[in-house]
Amino acid sequence: MSVDLLLGLQWGDEGKGKIVDVLTQKYDIIARFQGGPNAGHTLEFDGIKHVLRTIPSGIFHKNAVNIIGNGVVIDPVVFVKELEGLEQFKIDIYNKLIISRKAHLILPTHRLLDAASEASKGKAKIGSTLKGIGPTYMDKTGRNGLRIGDLELDDFKERYRNLADKHEAMIKFYDVSIQYNLAEMENEFFEAIETLKKLQFIDSEAYLFQALKDGKSILAEGAQGSLLDVDFGTYPFVTSSNTTAAGACTGLGIAPNKIKDVYGIFKAYTTRVGSGPFPTELFDEVGETMARIGNEFGSVTGRKRRCGWLDLVALKYAVEINGVTQLMMMKGDVLSGFEELKVCTAYKYRGEIIDHLPYNIEEENVSPVYKSFKGWHADLTGLTEYSDLPTELKDYVSFIEAEVGVPIKIISVGPDRTQTISR
Repeated sequence: MSVDLLLGLQWGDEGKGKIVDVLTQKYDIIARFQGGPNAGHTLEFDGIKHVLRTIPSGIFHKNAVNIIGNGVVIDPVVFVKELEGLEQFKIDIYNKLIISRKAHLILPTHRLLDAASEASKGKAKIGSTLKGIGPTYMDKTGRNGLRIGDLELDDFKERYRNLADKHEAMIKFYDVSIQYNLAEMENEFFEAIETLKKLQFIDSEAYLFQALKDGKSILAEGAQGSLLDVDFGTYPFVTSSNTTAAGACTGLGIAPNKIKDVYGIFKAYTTRVGSGPFPTELFDEVGETMARIGNEFGSVTGRKRRCGWLDLVALKYAVEINGVTQLMMMKGDVLSGFEELKVCTAYKYRGEIIDHLPYNIEEENVSPVYKSFKGWHADLTGLTEYSDLPTELKDYVSFIEAEVGVPIKIISVGPDRTQTISR
């Protein structure tokens, strides 16, 4: 058997949680391969809206096993609150949810380091969610980190104390005032650790290798979006992990030749949270309307998302670096009611027209080149067949497919799992 991947192709918030939820019935295992609790995957079904942060989006399906892979960073406090939020659904988390021993732990002092670092940057801040993600990945690459498997060791508390003391010394180097009560934070942390230890820890690469031998179907789920990849995103306004297809290999221990389909998720327009360049961003009433209709607020942070027209230059780039085989377009319903739609097909980059993503897409270097489309006014939210969609939307879809060279197989017309049109 092989592994399919599901990835976001923009700056995150594309709707990955809904699509994983829709696809889960086809898979035996859903495996999250990177990121931390800064990700928020929203699922809506049966009149219920639920946000997952660390737990894979297949947790609501009866038969799927959900794996948190080695590439994920876990905040025990946030994680336990997430588990508590699932109690109403009567899910057997002890059999359905398993964690890689090689996944790294976010300590309370990682969050403090994050806050101190961001505060010290002033106007140059990168828009961190202050969840401790960056400092945790820094400890991982610096070979200082603590992992889930360390919880099984007798000297875990000693290892914790050594690293936390080091972090406190580092905090003092930042010329900012950070008010905190570490003892209180640590009490909550160690209480959460005891709950975490009740779950099943595994050597996930061996587990997945055996699952493939046994013919199990696996869907690897990414967090954030490709344009936030630490290598290939709009650096330094990126996350701290590899959000692209390559990250699934390192975040789960899966060989590249085991990957089959790569599902790429994108919105019918573009959004971004926090700082960083955004060539097609709208600062007018159109952008405000998109944000309002699309309810563009972060599911975890509550931060307002910046909105703009679809950027095909960036989308093609993400398709190429991920090897996307199928596209899934989200929030087509949000564009209903606009008289005119625009799509960025190229950039004017330092006086030259280009159709690829350059090294720097800051506003002073890049301006978008647009193609206009006629809008549509139909309410899409109750439609179930592609043939029922407005001609203008079909033209929009066909143009995108022709430009990126990959078929759009799913069109989402609402937040609920039932509001999904397959082609």
